[in-house]
Amino acid sequence: MQMFLRYGRLSMVLLLLSAPAVNAAQSVSPVEASALQADKHAVIIDVREDSEWQSEHIPGAIHIPLAELPKRLDELKKYQNSEVITQCRSGRRSLQAQEILKSAGFAKVYNLDGGLNAWDKAGLATE
Repeated sequence: MQMFLRYGRLSMVLLLLSAPAVNAAQSVSPVEASALQADKHAVIIDVREDSEWQSEHIPGAIHIPLAELPKRLDELKKYQNSEVITQCRSGRRSLQAQEILKSAGFAKVYNLDGGLNAWDKAGLATE
């Protein structure tokens, strides 16, 4: 019995160590993001700079540069309980945006894995 308890505890520790962190960033692939946008009316928030947005963006996305996001959260309050996807060029700035939104109480925030680069590579539509 004692051997079982020892290995049982070891198994539990290993399980806890291998489990994803509760606050780990949740990401979606471009195909998943496109499906969420179409099926669940997910909102995509593009946090790139103005010049990047003007050259190409995802149809229906909302443009708020990352530096402006904390000051413009009121504009997004109506989406607080909706599926929200943060997006930039490669996925790094949008991770920061994801954390800002989560800290502001947004419940379902995902990061577009690979950003617009991955969206383009998947052959999805842009404007």
